[in-house]
Amino acid sequence: MKVANDIRLLGSGPRCGLGELILPENEPGSSIMPGKVNPTQCEAITMVCAQVMGNHVAITVGGSNGHFELNVFKPMIANALLHSLRLLGDASASFEKNCLRGIQANRE
Repeated sequence: MKVANDIRLLGSGPRCGLGELILPENEPGSSIMPGKVNPTQCEAITMVCAQVMGNHVAITVGGSNGHFELNVFKPMIANALLHSLRLLGDASASFEKNCLRGIQANRE
């Protein structure tokens, strides 16, 4: 989440913001701010991170409800873990393909 937020902030601009990075133009920009590139890939990664953090809480609660040698939360734990793994894998591949490959330093 931190890396995605840092890239988003470093790519902010064009008129104000840090503007140290030039992000790839994957989607149309803003209708009210010409030249702005929407950091949609960074925003998607932060949403995935929030969901994975929520799944982690669910796994933790499920793990804490194992009584004696029986834990009836195992299906929920497995589902949350597999969901997080799929989200992280898909989001990482998309972020690399649609954002990281095209990032350039703003030398100005």
